[in-house]
Amino acid sequence: MSDCGCSAHAGPHLKPLEEALALLIGHARAVEETETVPLQAALGRVLAQPVVSQVTVPPWDNSAMDGYAVNSADLRGRTRLPVSQRIPAGAQGEPLRPGSAARIFTGAPLPPNADTVVIQEVCEADGDQVIIREPAQPGANIRRAGEDTRQGDQVIPQGTRLEPQHIGLAAAVGVARLSVRRRLRVTLFSSGDELVNPGQPLGPGQIYNSNEFTLRALLEALGCEVRTLGIVGDTFDATCEALREAAAGADLVMTSGGVSVGEEDHLKPAVEQLGSLEMWKVAIRPGKPLAFGYIGDTPFIGTPGNPVSLFVTYCLFARPFLLKMQGVAEHALQPTPVMARIDFDWPRPDKRREFARARLTLDQEGEARVSIHRSRSSGVLSSLAWSNGLAVLPENRTLSRGDQVQFLPFSELLS
Repeated sequence: MSDCGCSAHAGPHLKPLEEALALLIGHARAVEETETVPLQAALGRVLAQPVVSQVTVPPWDNSAMDGYAVNSADLRGRTRLPVSQRIPAGAQGEPLRPGSAARIFTGAPLPPNADTVVIQEVCEADGDQVIIREPAQPGANIRRAGEDTRQGDQVIPQGTRLEPQHIGLAAAVGVARLSVRRRLRVTLFSSGDELVNPGQPLGPGQIYNSNEFTLRALLEALGCEVRTLGIVGDTFDATCEALREAAAGADLVMTSGGVSVGEEDHLKPAVEQLGSLEMWKVAIRPGKPLAFGYIGDTPFIGTPGNPVSLFVTYCLFARPFLLKMQGVAEHALQPTPVMARIDFDWPRPDKRREFARARLTLDQEGEARVSIHRSRSSGVLSSLAWSNGLAVLPENRTLSRGDQVQFLPFSELLS
């Protein structure tokens, strides 16, 4: 997302993407409350304090392979040694007798006087002796004490959103409980008299309320506690009442629909009456009508009613805002794009930067290629199920097949 976002390309009332994102991030405040949870409950949580190793890992030199521990000097001119002991993982061997080998298994402590492990694949057991068919290199197949961590090392920094590898590392260094920020509380509702919840019959002019379920799933995937007020009618008073109720006890209020300029779009004036509106329109496609402000002191993000626009604006703006509120470190707020060549022409670019629903695949030569969905309509929700990411198509710039663009994988955007 490093393409130019200067206001000269954005239109008279549209905020450039970088400026809009900087505004949101600047307003995000991390929750201060913390709690201590066991490792098995820490996945997806954000560290409030760094993890410090309680032990040295490994605590001693140990074998990296199944094989035979030897002193390499004993193999000069010899290929056969007597086996003097057997050391399984979890046992402590005796000092290695000169001129002998120790049968050893992965993870077992290296016996004193041994300086290498010869893997069993190049050895042949012959009664109580072993025949070693390749030269022994000092230090081979040994994991040294402390090569992973030392006692007192900081191994996971504060602000890390914990993934499975972090949980495993914390366990490896002897930490059973972690201090994490509390979960964010987000209240949401959908605006629109035309909306009906799934499972109910549709009346004339009605559609199913997919936005609430999409937004709720996105928020829960990020570890938020979500409360929903359901569908709110298209009146100014109902919108104001819902906003007041949503803000009570919430860290963030999010809505879908009602943020455009139609006579039935009441969110903008309602937010302005109850608090303040800091931002309204952004120079991207899809997703131009994105609102940000406050209901009293509670932050508010209003996403568009079209389902694809909602999805894109959540990924680009709401997600980094939420991550910062969770206490995630600044460097980890943005997705890491992949550069890939496109398999299409783009002769008529938009004035706004476009985030096209796209699919990244490998061609016959193994090179990454990006294709885009046939529809640009922000109402075609099936296009998101078809995609595995978003292709970033620069504003006011034509593209030809083979040009490179940024691709934002859903694996980076949806967790």
